[in-house]
Amino acid sequence: MSADEFRAALARLAAGVVLVTAHDPEDGPRGEDVGMTATAFLSVSLDPPLVMVSVRNGSRMDDLLAEQPLWAVSVLAESQRHVAGRFAMKGRISDRLLFEDIAYTRGEASGAPLVGGALAVLECRTEQRVVAGDHTLVIGRVLTAAAPTSSEAGPLTYFRGRYRTLA
Repeated sequence: MSADEFRAALARLAAGVVLVTAHDPEDGPRGEDVGMTATAFLSVSLDPPLVMVSVRNGSRMDDLLAEQPLWAVSVLAESQRHVAGRFAMKGRISDRLLFEDIAYTRGEASGAPLVGGALAVLECRTEQRVVAGDHTLVIGRVLTAAAPTSSEAGPLTYFRGRYRTLA
């Protein structure tokens, strides 16, 4: 099996899209917010409440989460495709500029950005990191979770290499 065959097979698995964020207090006078689009995110346990995200080894987020145990997840709505695309770009501009015109609040438990208009937001503390091939699985205990009841928006999904909405 080639890498292309593997990638093509897994492209047939639809996935929700989230923005994983963390605050790096060591970067500059007030620190810097870091964000990463992810589709490899899932619930692990209800008791205790645990979630998992897969991050590429050596990425900015992997390096930060190795040092900073607090992070957040915003479950993106179908109208937030631009947010997902912005934080998924390779060779992108600085994270500070990426957050510049995105509405967000700062999580009380994590200090990380929580995207406005998201379907749900969670704040987490890393419980375990497991290296798995070229990625690290970061398992986090959910410290806070909120889902606005007023939103009728559908989820942003990723299928066959493109962002999609449910029909």
